[in-house]
Amino acid sequence: MHMIKMAAPCLFGLESVLSGELKRLGAKNIEATDGKVTYSGDWNMLAKTNLWLRTAERVLIVLDSFRAETFEELFQGVLKIPFEEYLGKDDAFPVKGWSLNSQLSSVPDCQSIIKRAVVKRMEKQYQQSWFTETGAVHQIQFSVHKNIATIFLDTSGAGLHKRGYRQTSLLAPIKETLAAGIVDFTRLYDDSVIYDPFCGSGTLLIEALLKGMNIAPGINRHFAAERWDCVPSSVWKEARSEALDSIKRDAKIRAYGYDIDPQAVELTLANAKKAGISAHIRAKVQDISQFAPSSDRAIIVCNPPYGKRLMEIKEAERLYQKMGEVFVPDRDKKYYIISPHEEFEPIFGRSADRRRKLYNGMIKCQLFMYFR
Repeated sequence: MHMIKMAAPCLFGLESVLSGELKRLGAKNIEATDGKVTYSGDWNMLAKTNLWLRTAERVLIVLDSFRAETFEELFQGVLKIPFEEYLGKDDAFPVKGWSLNSQLSSVPDCQSIIKRAVVKRMEKQYQQSWFTETGAVHQIQFSVHKNIATIFLDTSGAGLHKRGYRQTSLLAPIKETLAAGIVDFTRLYDDSVIYDPFCGSGTLLIEALLKGMNIAPGINRHFAAERWDCVPSSVWKEARSEALDSIKRDAKIRAYGYDIDPQAVELTLANAKKAGISAHIRAKVQDISQFAPSSDRAIIVCNPPYGKRLMEIKEAERLYQKMGEVFVPDRDKKYYIISPHEEFEPIFGRSADRRRKLYNGMIKCQLFMYFR
């Protein structure tokens, strides 16, 4: 089976976590750059990474990369790519992408040129001049960065953060992929006890339970490439069967969520049920001032509220002060708090043992880690 070069975009700050995931899955030629990790593997690896990657946004096939300072260079570069190895004559192939710091600055024009080049290639290969595009979707993506064009095929479809369990959420939920990255930093085990005193939609706790029970995050969803004729259906069947067999059904991991909003508590429990891990989680209405972990050893992970307006920021700062009082230093208690506030540590009352720069959407944050 031939090797395929793939790319997995991720949120800035999670490149090393994603690289570790790929290494454990057996991917080859792993290389991390800002916001993306490339690797290689066969069709089995393509299916496995779609199913298992917790911090990747999607899995892309890297078709080619070349210099393109003119539309003619872009057209000729795309024309050389063997799209017929992936696309059938009835398949759909929409185009989207972006351009940054390049001569070819017009994204709509780039889209049009790439589409025309693919059509011309397909016309020659299939000996027809019209394509219905009624079959499986093969989303073509492109990037033009510093005059280097890279052409991809998106194998995931909907972003990998869409696990299928969070049908509804409250305002400003933390993204599943970011939550999974934070959980990775906690080094939890299958018998860990984890708490979130600001549980919201339950995302941090659910991602922790999925990891602790070794449940593939994509087990309950489907991917664009499952409909592609070029990918043997057996690889998806085998990958799903292996994922089901890998679940640690006897894991003793437990999760406890608290929130002052009853709707948030209900949502956490509803989402946990959708994720299939409701037996391992408890949630109730509780203010941060009442927080006191009942277990001797505990991991506390949270995304406390923060505001954009002055009054909301002041309220968040009072919350940080209270957290500093109830998050008592203890070698058996580990605290992981994500916040964008530049003065979090002095407000909280002590310096973090370790910090990690992360992005929650477009908001630059720090993950403050306390474990001593």
